[in-house]
Amino acid sequence: MEDNKLYLNSHEDIEKVRARLRMIADDELIAKILGEEFIENLREWDELIEKRSNEPFTLVIMGEFKRGKSTIINALLGKELAPTNVSPETYTINEITYARVPGVEAVFENGKRMRLTMRDATRERLEARMKFFPGKIDHLDIKDNSQILKEMRIVDTPGLSDLDDLDRQVTDYIVNADAVMYATSALLPFSESEQVFLGSHIQPQRFGMLYILVNMIDALGKMEDVEKIMNRFEGIAAEIVPNAFVYGISGFDELARKMGTKRPADKGTREFYESQFFKFELSLKRDIMMRKDIIRTKRVISMLRQMIDETSAKLNMFYEMSVLDKQRLGEVADGFEREADSIEAALEEKKPLVHLSIVEMQQQAEQWMYEFFAKLRKSILECLDKDKDGEPVYNAEDIEKFFYPFLMEKVGEAYRTCIEIHREAINQVVGKISLELADKLGIADLSEVMQSTSVDRIMMSMNKNVTRSVMGVKLFGTSETFPPATMTSFSQILKKKKQTTDIIDIALENYDDIRINIVGDIKLVYQDLETKALQQLESICRYQTEVGRKAIEQAKEVSSSEELKEEEVNKALSTAVSMLKEPARILEKYDD
Repeated sequence: MEDNKLYLNSHEDIEKVRARLRMIADDELIAKILGEEFIENLREWDELIEKRSNEPFTLVIMGEFKRGKSTIINALLGKELAPTNVSPETYTINEITYARVPGVEAVFENGKRMRLTMRDATRERLEARMKFFPGKIDHLDIKDNSQILKEMRIVDTPGLSDLDDLDRQVTDYIVNADAVMYATSALLPFSESEQVFLGSHIQPQRFGMLYILVNMIDALGKMEDVEKIMNRFEGIAAEIVPNAFVYGISGFDELARKMGTKRPADKGTREFYESQFFKFELSLKRDIMMRKDIIRTKRVISMLRQMIDETSAKLNMFYEMSVLDKQRLGEVADGFEREADSIEAALEEKKPLVHLSIVEMQQQAEQWMYEFFAKLRKSILECLDKDKDGEPVYNAEDIEKFFYPFLMEKVGEAYRTCIEIHREAINQVVGKISLELADKLGIADLSEVMQSTSVDRIMMSMNKNVTRSVMGVKLFGTSETFPPATMTSFSQILKKKKQTTDIIDIALENYDDIRINIVGDIKLVYQDLETKALQQLESICRYQTEVGRKAIEQAKEVSSSEELKEEEVNKALSTAVSMLKEPARILEKYDD
């Protein structure tokens, strides 16, 4: 709670840091010394921080087809806005944001945009006009003046009819979501494919806010049925995604209530789903809105910290070069170019070290998984135990209901744990090698700055050459959320489960396949991690070389300038370095 209070009251600190950085960027002498590109980078950073400080909180709506996602969105907004009754073939992602004047545009993959009417956003109209569009639709950009959109962007995604067909674009939205609302149906209680999706794609992201909305509760006849359905959803959700908030609602009834139209007949459960929707809205407006500010602030502080670190490193580099005479500067430049020419060979010499380190990690992960499966088999067999009277120790209904998600979650958790532990170890290997290469180039001050690989770091530098290289390194490879080949084994269990109810025997029959597949998955994912580590190392090395070369060129230009006096240059750089000490101290209080 104290940490939350600290971040919520951080606006003054953030503005102080930004003001100090702007002073450096606006100083004419500093601008001449550091060069136009460096100053432009500072201004781009500040603009991006401004954007991130004011961007809306993103709520991503997900769920399989026929779960009423769009109706729930419309109920939340209090108007019929999001297209409903759409087909899988033509459905698009809908981004819904605030604007005083409502409207809708189709945004195409080629970047072009086309204004549409709200009528055009329906399945029939989109389908009819498809052949006239200047490309394939990426998403619909829907603007509306609903008050809740002033603080939140809602993303309505296509229905997940088949996990194997999960669109890459939808995956990107999941990764960048601040919160997720997953729609299910009271008439189709938590299918196995929904459980697989929650366990493999939603749970690993560890969202601070995850809502599971059990829609269409109004179709149930009596509270006894409602309680039974809600107990099932809450029980399964607790096993798979324990951080989720589960509400039983009627999107159709809530929309009708807010619009003053005819509501569905009350079967004695209206009070329940009315109060549940109210609780959902209250949580959304209260808890998420508060969390929005904290998340936004943490991102901005992370960006500012990175900005200060990199600016300080570059200023120090310029300062060190500015005190050299022309002859010594020329010698430094020649030496740098000699090392730069050999840096690729030096990098190649280091690659076997990366390979051997990751192979050792892979072997360790495989050993961990064999030990895990030995314990897992013991746990499965315990489910078959009987008491002294010959009665099963575990309730058959509970096993039928909870065993499959339990098995899937435990396997996925073990798999992810291996990767998470070794990802940090891989970063340390990359960091050590990048430091050695930076020493070779004579720019060790930059190496620690460039070791950061966070998403914020990547997003912050979106317009830089290094970022294009880093963004080429996939954030997700073979699979880092749930083992792909192992998923096939679970699919087999589902198919066999439809033929028999003995889930324990089915699991034991497929036990060896699951174990063999997950070891194969581990080998593939660690190969992918090695590829990404090498790409990351190459990107850092290229960036360090590029920055070092530009610093030398700029120092030579300053040294040759008749306008800039050596004494003035040294004083200006020394002042700039000192100016960054205060903002660095300010941000120390936010260190984790």
